[in-house]
Amino acid sequence: KLCGGKKSYFAAVVCIITLASVVTISYLKSQRLSVLPKIIQEGRKCRREIANNIITPLKDNKTLIIAPYFDSRESKVTRVIGIVHHEDVKELYCWFCCQPHGKVYVSKSKIDVHSDRFGFPYGTADIVCLEPPDCDPTHVSIHWSPHGNIDQLPRFEIKNRKAETSSVDFTVCISAMFGNYNNVLQFIQSMEMYKILGVQKVVIYKNSCSQLMEKVLKFYIEEGTVEIIPWPINSHLKVSTKWHFMQDGTHIGYYGQITALNDCVYRNMLRSKFVILNDADEIILPLKHPDWKTMMQSLQEQNPGTGVFLFENHIFPETISTHTFNISSWNTVPGVNILQHVHREPDRKDVINPKKMIIDPRKVVQTSVHSVLRAYGNSVSVPVDVALIYHCRVPLQGNLPRESLIRDTTLWRYNSSLIMNVNKVLYQTVL
Repeated sequence: KLCGGKKSYFAAVVCIITLASVVTISYLKSQRLSVLPKIIQEGRKCRREIANNIITPLKDNKTLIIAPYFDSRESKVTRVIGIVHHEDVKELYCWFCCQPHGKVYVSKSKIDVHSDRFGFPYGTADIVCLEPPDCDPTHVSIHWSPHGNIDQLPRFEIKNRKAETSSVDFTVCISAMFGNYNNVLQFIQSMEMYKILGVQKVVIYKNSCSQLMEKVLKFYIEEGTVEIIPWPINSHLKVSTKWHFMQDGTHIGYYGQITALNDCVYRNMLRSKFVILNDADEIILPLKHPDWKTMMQSLQEQNPGTGVFLFENHIFPETISTHTFNISSWNTVPGVNILQHVHREPDRKDVINPKKMIIDPRKVVQTSVHSVLRAYGNSVSVPVDVALIYHCRVPLQGNLPRESLIRDTTLWRYNSSLIMNVNKVLYQTVL
């Protein structure tokens, strides 16, 4: 008899543990084997046409593909940034066509829906597939089945395949520009502040904006500062302007902001030393350093191995203004003049100020809006006497009198450069 009849209690326990271990190892091995790429066809010519939309729906109607990225930080995988229905999408497969022999491999994916879904039925997902061991595929197709014809599947270029050295120090990711965005003056001021502080690239996931804003964006694109990623997510899903689900039939929060941020991290993983995740009305203002480069050098020296630096958000209400820097030529431009808003709301009792981040993209696996979900290395909260986020917007504490606000003119340190640079842009675009 197995684990024979009259053996001691101890022997029986050992036997049960051994059996359980064997079963577990067999199960894990079978699971591992089930995701290994399998050759299903040979001698094919790999097609060249690729899907070139930023958002590509699969025929299952519950999956949207944004972009695949090569990720070798843990193992050799293709990580596809996508959006899925968190319950209905059970299986997805990566189809790789490998040259020169035209072998088609199918690899079962691990679908990792990000935890920050905020109650919406659709959420950001990493669709992760092991790559064929003897091939470095340049393209991948995604399908809900391991069976079918690869020629009929959308085909995507796998980005980040070639190692690059970081070509820029700082890239700002802004997601998403929507609602016929027309805060032109504040946008230009933010852009010029970013440049003063050390940014070389601003990536904007654009859903909609005004014609005047289009003109300004065109200027920054031609200048080489802005990269526009079209973001027509409302063509595919019912989007909410709220960050949390309101039981209103919408599919995804805040125009798919979290998906765009994750795509931006991977898109800039090899080309930017740091990535800043904030909105267009937010500026990370250093208080002890002249710019981001010197600030980050100092923060990295103090926090070796840290990949995520969190900065506290502080509201400077656009309803409270000063007469200083009331520049008449700017009054015809739609939007807020941030130089006139230097009073910030005090901290609220028992309320934690939200944070935004400067990250080392190579150390981040998944991000949310105010924190990362998975990363290698530590996250550090930067003290407010080192830097804070200047966030000029409608007040959160609208009932506070002016005397209760904190006058903070840190922004004015940059006023002469900022005014000169903003004027240059305005005279070439708006005025």
